[in-house]
Amino acid sequence: MTLTAEQLLASNKANIETLLGLTSKVFEGMEKLVELNVATSRAALNEASNHTQAVLSVKDAQELLALQSSLLQPLAEKSAAYSRHIYDILTGTSAEFGKVFEGQVSDAQKGFSNLVESTAKNAPAGSESAVAMMKSAVSAASTAFESVQKAVKQASDVAEANFNAVASTASDAAKNAAPRKR
Repeated sequence: MTLTAEQLLASNKANIETLLGLTSKVFEGMEKLVELNVATSRAALNEASNHTQAVLSVKDAQELLALQSSLLQPLAEKSAAYSRHIYDILTGTSAEFGKVFEGQVSDAQKGFSNLVESTAKNAPAGSESAVAMMKSAVSAASTAFESVQKAVKQASDVAEANFNAVASTASDAAKNAAPRKR
């Protein structure tokens, strides 16, 4: 099986389009991160200004302690929300890469299976066992790849659940700690 110039050009064009699409997704993710950081910085600057004004208007140490403890819970919640936004952006971008990768692998597997079938049809008499062995190897490789995909998906799900649990625990701890200090 030889590839014609048109097939090579079509393959290269498809690869370049895929690369450009992935590059676009990376830039979209970076753009979202920059927007998040600008918004977070702007909010932090406003909060610092408000906090400074509040500290300057404090009349005694007890009022200062109450003011400081009242900032603990919102800070923890904002930190958890910020981390969650970053996590969402990164997982969204990596999901796009995963889709493209799975599509490319699926196309490659189909092409290789077609090649094996074509080779099997044109194989000389007596090579049936070699063809069967090749088909078996292709099937085993496909099964192994699917198993790896499932394991990666499960690991990703566990990591997300752990992230959510940690964020929830941190937020709950901040909520419980803030009232005690008052």
